[in-house]
Amino acid sequence: MNISLQNIGKRFNREWIFRHLHYEFVHGKSYAITGTNGSGKSTLLQIIAGATLHSEGEIDIKCANGSGKLVVEKVYENIAIAAPYLDLIEEMTALEFLQFHSSFKALTKPFAEILATVGLANAANKQIRYYSSGMKQRLKLAQAFFSNTTVLLLDEPTSNLDEEGIAIYQKLWSYYTTNRLVIVSSNDKVEFEKCEAVINIVDYK
Repeated sequence: MNISLQNIGKRFNREWIFRHLHYEFVHGKSYAITGTNGSGKSTLLQIIAGATLHSEGEIDIKCANGSGKLVVEKVYENIAIAAPYLDLIEEMTALEFLQFHSSFKALTKPFAEILATVGLANAANKQIRYYSSGMKQRLKLAQAFFSNTTVLLLDEPTSNLDEEGIAIYQKLWSYYTTNRLVIVSSNDKVEFEKCEAVINIVDYK
């Protein structure tokens, strides 16, 4: 998918978070959205994901092959997101969660292989509520990276991860971002060092 933002703006009450944002995200490329804390970078990512409405402007989403706009249902099917504010179903085990997730979006690897890749094989049948914050983040990354989608959105993807977890994230990036549109919201260069373009949201205040 190609995602074009045309004069996008977002405000809360009377305060504009950002305005007049024109940008085109192209399939197969990777982008970082940076900015100070509270500047609106996560809000912009949520707008791109369709989770939050923008206050002005238009978003144009088209197929990368030039066949025209996508219907709303197809947009959802083609976007995967991992973010600290997205909750997991903690009564489920990791294996049950991936099985449930796959009923909405196909996964690219078998469940057991996915959990092994992110270092959760030994906790596959453990309820998520007993996971540490780092283990939960690994599972969030797993469902996003291994979803069979053309768009991957990552908000502060190494939140709560230790050095081993960060190494897993970097490995996931190396192997599972090919031929996808990837957008990362972050201030940590470790999270977006491989991105091909950087947008500073402060430029649109």
